[in-house]
Amino acid sequence: MSKPVIGFIGLGLMGGNMVENLQKKGFDLVVMDLNKDAVEAVLARGNAKQAGSPKELAEASDIVMLCLTTSDVVEKVVYGDDGILAGIKPGAVLIDFGTSIPASTRKIGADLAAKGAGMVDAPLGRTPAHAKDGLLNIMAAGDRETFDKVKPVLDEQGENVFYLGALGAGHVTKLINNFMGMTTVCTMSQAFAVADRAGVDRKQLYDIMSTGPSNSPFMGFCKNYAIDGISDLGFSINNANKDLGYFLRMAEDLGTQAEIAQGTSKNLQAAVAAGMGEGNVPEIFDYFLTLEK
Repeated sequence: MSKPVIGFIGLGLMGGNMVENLQKKGFDLVVMDLNKDAVEAVLARGNAKQAGSPKELAEASDIVMLCLTTSDVVEKVVYGDDGILAGIKPGAVLIDFGTSIPASTRKIGADLAAKGAGMVDAPLGRTPAHAKDGLLNIMAAGDRETFDKVKPVLDEQGENVFYLGALGAGHVTKLINNFMGMTTVCTMSQAFAVADRAGVDRKQLYDIMSTGPSNSPFMGFCKNYAIDGISDLGFSINNANKDLGYFLRMAEDLGTQAEIAQGTSKNLQAAVAAGMGEGNVPEIFDYFLTLEK
């Protein structure tokens, strides 16, 4: 069988590497991005063309993939006058790889279904380097028939493809995952800062804590920055701040409270306000070092 034509919007670090992986595996691509250099890099590799609008991209694609920054951007791309909804073909599938608000995802899915198209939310784990090699973790959700339809393509992009059930469950899972991870980073970074203020050696603190059940890869990223000066967790404070905001909005939609997440969100917001948003999340350690009563 011939491979489906894939439309891809969002050629940042993650999306650009995902597209390169798909091109290496013989898929034909139709792409869009505001970054002209990113588009040119895709076109130069061959078997790809550029679309002039999301509508045009959807009209030319069997599967439309999004790797965008926020739910607001996703909705603009879907619902604009020349948006995906205006051009998507019956039987086509939209896959949102970003981290979006589950309620927004479900709304888009319902509107696509009314046009005979499907949707899968499939947020990602791991790094852009994994994306280039097709080794991502993919948390996919949607009706089973739609998921099964696109799973062969997801398998080309992910080493681990998890099916989580009804549409929106992937974004719910990703927000919970990021709440946990970013809270761990903030907690460990503040622990290092308090140790510093108390005159306790940061490395010694890490050596002790890492031998117990508190140890985790996130603790290692915090240690790499606070002790070794290496900022190697490729996830910005801006992105973490956005995701915690989405987590709190989700909790509110679910009719519950999330006080721990509120604390994490407050710290991330303060770091962004201090001009640190472009830095990787463990760099919030520098913010904690400055805190006074």
